[in-house]
Amino acid sequence: MSDSNDKYKQMLSPEAYQVCRLGATEAPFSGKYCDHWQSGTYQCACCQQSLFSSTAKFQSGCGWPSFNEAIAGKIRYLPDHSHHMVRTEIQCSHCQSHLGHVFDDGPAPSYKRYCVNSLSLAFKSDD
Repeated sequence: MSDSNDKYKQMLSPEAYQVCRLGATEAPFSGKYCDHWQSGTYQCACCQQSLFSSTAKFQSGCGWPSFNEAIAGKIRYLPDHSHHMVRTEIQCSHCQSHLGHVFDDGPAPSYKRYCVNSLSLAFKSDD
């Protein structure tokens, strides 16, 4: 195991490590940010890079926190053909932590739905 993986294994819960570093998915409607509406910034749980503003968050009903836009330059996009689907995986551009996926069924004007695991996020309040 690399030094980087050792670091993340020590700093993250076992569940967060599975999501962030191994690409797992938390159960729908189980994450602490699914129904969280405080004003602030959602950050990467691994490196604290700012990823999403609370102003971009919307209720999608999908079971995971959803955003219609990311902070520019903070997301890495990768093709994902797992589970017999064609999707776009999203990762933190700084540490390559798995965040979730982005879909083209969100609200106007972006029509994007960034579907993100709560375990891959930390929150910094504006207050």
